[in-house]
Amino acid sequence: MLELIGFDGDDTLWHSEGYYQAAGAEFQRILARYIDVADSQVQAGMLATERRNLALFGYGAKGMTLSMVETAIAMTDARIEARDIHRIVQLGKTVLEHPVELLPGIRQAVEAVAARHAIVLITKGDLFHQEKKVAESGLSDLFRRIEIVSEKNERTYRRVLGEFDLSPAQFAMVGNSLRSDIEPVLALGGWGVHMPYHVTWAHELETGLSGEEERMVSVDGPAGIPAAVARLGEHAAAPLAAP
Repeated sequence: MLELIGFDGDDTLWHSEGYYQAAGAEFQRILARYIDVADSQVQAGMLATERRNLALFGYGAKGMTLSMVETAIAMTDARIEARDIHRIVQLGKTVLEHPVELLPGIRQAVEAVAARHAIVLITKGDLFHQEKKVAESGLSDLFRRIEIVSEKNERTYRRVLGEFDLSPAQFAMVGNSLRSDIEPVLALGGWGVHMPYHVTWAHELETGLSGEEERMVSVDGPAGIPAAVARLGEHAAAPLAAP
């Protein structure tokens, strides 16, 4: 049976990616003073730079900002002016300072799940920024534990489950990213509730899952989460069953 339910933070509990997308659009407007952004593949170049830098900077607005500066210098052959570098830095600060806005109905959904299961928040990104989001969300009191991690992979989930002395079959993860929230948990033998967000960072779209997995349930929004968890719980309690 299910003993522990994990929740993702960004774009599952609160809005996030839209702010990054807005910063990316403004970044292109800044570069348009120097290059033809329609022909220079700014988005592809930015994504490639961010991926190279993940091991150094990690996820989040700070890493994005440094990658923007690096991309801008490279794409303009170092012609970009200091005032525009400053504008790029301000874009990153804007993302960091944006107030937390919960998805409609998510608190009720989390409370409903917490009434029947122990729950844990597992979110990745910059430590200071994620701590700020958690504090401003007003949800921290609902979670048995809050895990802010540098990466969500099998090793991370295995460590969390080990600290709770649980097997993967006793755990389900709720999140918007197939790559980070669902795929590694299913690979371990756990369960997943996938709640897609209307916009997703290109890096998170790369996954080996089809979107229709036997140990996963998809929902359209927060209201569907409690029933999806209950459904998975029924199947987890039935030997050799699948949802």
